[in-house]
Amino acid sequence: MSNLRFKVVETAFKKKAVSVEAPSGRPDEYFGKYVFTRQKMFQYLPPKVYTQLTNSIDNGIALDRNIADEVANGMKKWATDLGATHYTHWFQPLTEGTAEKHDAFIEHDGKGGMLEEFSGKLLVQQEPDASSFPNGGIRNTFEARGYSAWDPSSPVFVVDDTLCIPTIFISYTGEALDYKAPLLRALSAVNKAAVDVCHYFNPEVKKVVAYLGWEQEYFLVDEGLYAARPDLLLTGRTLMGHEASKSQQLEDHYFGAIPERVAAFMKDLEIQALELGIPVKTRHNEVAPNQFELAPIYEECNLAVNHNMLLMSLMRKVARKHGFRVLLHEKPFKGVNGSGKHNNWSLGTDTGIMLMSPGKTVEENLRFITFIVNTLMAVYHHNGLLKASIMSATNAHRLGANEAPPAIISSFLGTQLTQVLNHLEENAEENLITLSGKHGMKLDIPQIPELLIDNTDRNRTSPFAFTGNRFEFRAVGSEANCACAMIALNTALADQLVKFKSEVDTLINKGEAKISAIVKVIRQYIKECKPIRFDGNGYSDEWKAEAAKRGLDCETSCPLIFDNYLKPETIAMFEATGVMNRKELEARNEVKWEMYTKKIQIEARVLGDLALNHILPIATEYQSKLIDNVYKLKELFPTDKAVLLSRENVKLIEEIAEHTLFINEHVSALIEARKVANKITNERQKAIEYHDKIAPMLEEIRYHIDKLELIVDDQLWTLPKYRELLFIR
Repeated sequence: MSNLRFKVVETAFKKKAVSVEAPSGRPDEYFGKYVFTRQKMFQYLPPKVYTQLTNSIDNGIALDRNIADEVANGMKKWATDLGATHYTHWFQPLTEGTAEKHDAFIEHDGKGGMLEEFSGKLLVQQEPDASSFPNGGIRNTFEARGYSAWDPSSPVFVVDDTLCIPTIFISYTGEALDYKAPLLRALSAVNKAAVDVCHYFNPEVKKVVAYLGWEQEYFLVDEGLYAARPDLLLTGRTLMGHEASKSQQLEDHYFGAIPERVAAFMKDLEIQALELGIPVKTRHNEVAPNQFELAPIYEECNLAVNHNMLLMSLMRKVARKHGFRVLLHEKPFKGVNGSGKHNNWSLGTDTGIMLMSPGKTVEENLRFITFIVNTLMAVYHHNGLLKASIMSATNAHRLGANEAPPAIISSFLGTQLTQVLNHLEENAEENLITLSGKHGMKLDIPQIPELLIDNTDRNRTSPFAFTGNRFEFRAVGSEANCACAMIALNTALADQLVKFKSEVDTLINKGEAKISAIVKVIRQYIKECKPIRFDGNGYSDEWKAEAAKRGLDCETSCPLIFDNYLKPETIAMFEATGVMNRKELEARNEVKWEMYTKKIQIEARVLGDLALNHILPIATEYQSKLIDNVYKLKELFPTDKAVLLSRENVKLIEEIAEHTLFINEHVSALIEARKVANKITNERQKAIEYHDKIAPMLEEIRYHIDKLELIVDDQLWTLPKYRELLFIR
């Protein structure tokens, strides 16, 4: 082992858990400590202002700018009481991360001094540079003006010494340059459409809320080992590395005992998350070594997206305190499972009804079936769009790898719901709709109580599975912004519900009874969307062939999958619902293609650098030692015996020569291929070129590097290996 690598690995293995001092009291006492909650609004705002602000939040009414100064003053007082000295508009540009510019609460007092000030104007609107963020051509470099605008429905919070104000981010000409603006529009669209459909069953419904519960998977790596791997540092994944003799094949890591250092990190992370109002609940070891998962209680979709973005930032900060680096790349290590972020999605009304849950009466179950079938219709007609919403250069490594949902969108419903839909398809009478909730299962073990069994099993190979009272969109990537998938899903459902209501109303206007009209349309939909339903093994080759026959989108090329955003029916859907216009969609696709190209481009550069400056010199040095050994054997022994004794070394010398020759030639070819691709001006064509020509070359070069790792003397190999990276001591 090289001296540098030895020291790094030894230091990593000797690290101990960092003790965490928990805040006094129970979690419910410090939950939301750094969030401007309603309780704090009531405390810091005048009663009239409090009423107007909460009315704006609850009912989506535009906030009167006349009270903005009083709101800002109350926020500043609360934040400074917590030690805040700065404020920032916190937004979510198209970078998959968050952005913020900090300003201090200070202004000139006109007398040569300073005073703390925070006006309503500064709260409501700011002007960050709109040309330096991805915009897909909406803004030129010399056109810098853009606006961030406060989202009152997202609670403000304090991180360290800064008051963070969640905002949307739009261009000077009004187009959305972020994820939040179209997400809010999508949630508004699905609210309106769903309320209209709910009125068939309950006229008292005034609001429908989309809920989201994400499950965040991630890897932890010792910080020293991370720093010694330039590929991890610069790309988020290992571009080389032979799998360890032991990885996940024993399945002993999943739900196993959490290592002490990791438990300390998790505890610290949970405390800080709870203080920021993020209701984290679940933690456990995931399947792959060094892989873990964290999940919160369900929240309103907009807030859940905010919390996930905030948590990913918090994870990185807390991990470094504990000597770790968090890896959110979907596939940081070859040969072990990658990381996803399952999006559990459902709808609920202001009357307390969960629309994805079965009821106790025929009418309640008809309402349940109505929303289930309309969701299936939306997923069926826009399965390509949903795939595009979760696709990226990083997630492409994970999807379809027999560890995650395949790159074909289908929906698993379970035996009971499938039987109900099949029965309803064949029989028009609405009184045939019978569903049961959880039922009992008794075991022949005296001390074990009766188990309550859900009305559906689970299918881990399904990208969009019904799990009893919600749909689980399992294909979302671990480093993605949940908003991208939620925008597509909620918009598609909103559009579908509008069409459903139109068809039902047409029948009613022709004299059909309401329930009969609903059932008639639902029966037609059940038949129409049947191709999207699949309860079998999504990993099988048979399913790929079957999915193609059913007309589902089976494209696997990431750049081509993005084309789904620009299909005429997709543009029509987004424009009809008011979520995004053609210009915004075209711009976002430009960003997606450009981002894909840059990710592969960076990986190619890093791999080429490591191959030429790390791998080849090490391999050549070891080869020289072997050659020297062969010559010395010839000097020491008779020719026949020397040949016999040096046979294995000669074989290794030849193998090293073959591998190094291939690497050298193909790195040169990789560089030339990049030069050709970089001359392409069309972003879509450039992304396709990188996907078709350059990405495969990375894997070809990696194969030979990984073979050299098995051959070269361990003492010479400078890069930490998988056996060191993947097992926290």
